[in-house]
Amino acid sequence: MTQAQSNKPLFIISGFMVIYALIASSGVLHPLMKYLHTAKAVDLQVSMGLICGGIGILGGIVNIVRKPGNTSFDRFVLQPLPGILLILLMAMAIRWYVEPLVKLFSHNLQPVLGFKIYKVLNLNYVILGLLAGVLITNTYGIPKFAAAGVKCARFVLKMGVIMLGARYSFAELAKLGTYSIFLVGTFVLGTVFLVLWLGNLFKQPKTMTGVLAAGMGVCGVSATVAVAPVVKAKSEEMAYTIGTILSFGIICMFVFPTVGHWAGMNPVQFGAWAGTGILNSAQVAASALAFNAVDIKTLKVAEIFNITRVLFLPIIVLVLAAWFGKETGKKLTFKEVVIDKFPIFIIGFLLLFAMSSMGLFSPPTHYKGKFIDYSYNERTQVTDKEWDVLNGAVQANAIKGLNEEQMAAVKDLVAQRQLAGNYESRGDKDLFQKQGEARMFQLETILAAAKGGTLHLEKNVKAAIHHAIKQVHKKSKTVTTLTDCMIWFFAFGLIGLGMQITKKAIFQAGGWPLAIGIISGVTKATLSFFVVLWLVKDVVLK
Repeated sequence: MTQAQSNKPLFIISGFMVIYALIASSGVLHPLMKYLHTAKAVDLQVSMGLICGGIGILGGIVNIVRKPGNTSFDRFVLQPLPGILLILLMAMAIRWYVEPLVKLFSHNLQPVLGFKIYKVLNLNYVILGLLAGVLITNTYGIPKFAAAGVKCARFVLKMGVIMLGARYSFAELAKLGTYSIFLVGTFVLGTVFLVLWLGNLFKQPKTMTGVLAAGMGVCGVSATVAVAPVVKAKSEEMAYTIGTILSFGIICMFVFPTVGHWAGMNPVQFGAWAGTGILNSAQVAASALAFNAVDIKTLKVAEIFNITRVLFLPIIVLVLAAWFGKETGKKLTFKEVVIDKFPIFIIGFLLLFAMSSMGLFSPPTHYKGKFIDYSYNERTQVTDKEWDVLNGAVQANAIKGLNEEQMAAVKDLVAQRQLAGNYESRGDKDLFQKQGEARMFQLETILAAAKGGTLHLEKNVKAAIHHAIKQVHKKSKTVTTLTDCMIWFFAFGLIGLGMQITKKAIFQAGGWPLAIGIISGVTKATLSFFVVLWLVKDVVLK
C-alpha cells in the first residue's frame, strides 16, 4: 500500500468533518437541528468538526512529508489518529442525530405503548454507541486503518471515570444520615461478595466475576469501566455486565413501584429502596416517578442513595484488586494492593471528588454542578408578566387545592417577586437558606401534584411557578465543562469497546453472567426492602 493510499481514509474522514462544520455554520441544517432539539449545540458541532477535521488533515500532511517510523509520536499519535477520528465521527452522529431520533420515535409511540421505549431500555448515547461498535465489528469488521485508534478506547474510558468525580460532593453523604450510609455501604459490599461467591460456585472466569461484582454492587456502567483494568476483564465481559444491569433494571422499573404501593412504603422509604436496589440512574428516576409523581421527595431520596453508591467506587476497586491478586495466586503486600494495584485514574477520580467537596468548582452542596442561589437580585426575579399572572390568581382565589404551606409559599413568591428567604432574615445566612429551601420544596410539590394530575393549575400559573424555581438554579461552568468531557469520553470509549466484541466471544459466555446477575440482584432487592422498612424513616432529607 502506498503512502497516499494509507492516508486516504484519514483525509476522507477529516474532509467530511470540515465540510459538515461549514454546512452546520451556514444555517442550512438549523431546521433539522431544531426538530431534533440539538440546535443549542450548533457551536460545538462546528468547533468539533473544524478542530478534529483540521487535526486529521494536518496529520495526513505530516504522514506524507516524513517517513513512517516506530517512534512514540508514530505509535501514540499518527497511527491511532484515523481510528480516533472515525470513532469521534460516529460519536458525533450518535449524540446529535441517532439519539435524538430514538427519543422522538419513542415519544411518538408513547400514547400507544404507555411508556417511553428509550427510557425503559435506556437507549442513550452510551448503549447506542456500544451497539454501533458491536454491529460494525460483526458485519463489516474493523477497518485496518482504524485498528490502532480502537485500542485507545479503554484509556479514554478511564478519563471519563476521572471526570465523574467532579459531579459529586461529600455534602451528598451528609444528607443521608448514619443508618442510610450504613445501608448503602452494606449492600454495596454485600452484593460484591455475593457475586464473587456465585462466580466461584458456577466456575466463571475471575475476570468475568470481578467486573460483574463491581457492576452489580456499585453503579453499573461507571463501576464496570473502572474495575475492568484492575481484574483484566475482556471487552465482551464488560458488555455482558452492562447488559445484565440494564435487563435487571428494566424488570425492577415495573416491579418496584407495585411492591412499594402494596407494602405501604412512604416516599422516603421507597426512594431509599429504589436508590439501593436499582443500579442504572435513569431507571432509578423512572421507578421513583412511577411510584410517586406528586411528592418530589421520593425522587430526591432515590437520587441521593443512587449517587452515594458511586462514592463507594474507590473502596470496591481496592477490594477487587486484593481479591484478584489473591485469586491469581499472588501474595500481595499492603503496598502492592494500595499503591501498585490501585489504578491511577481512580486516584484522579478521588482528587476531583475532593476538590469538588471543598467547593473549588462550585459550592460544596452542589449536585452534578447544580446549586441554588436564593440571594436577592434582578436575575432571580420573575418577570412583570408572570407576577401579574400569579398576583391575579392569588387575589381572585383562583388556585384551588393547595394546603396551607403551599399557599403561603405562593403568596410569598408574589410578595417578594422571587423565590427567597425572608428579606429581614438575609443577615442570617443559615436561616435565610432554610426559609428559601422550605418555600422551594412547597413550590416543587405543587408542580409535581399538577404533573401527577391530582391538582389543576392554569397553564400560565404553572409556567410562572416553574420559571421562579428555575431562576434560582445555577450551574457551575467548570462542572458543566468536565461533564461534557465525560460524556464524550464515554461515547468514544464505548464505541471502541463495542468494536472489540465479536460474535464468537458473545456466544462463548452462555447465560451464566445473566443468571448470577439476577440471583444477586433479586437477593439485594429483597433484603434491602426489609431493611429499609425497618431502618429508614421519613427523616432522611431535612
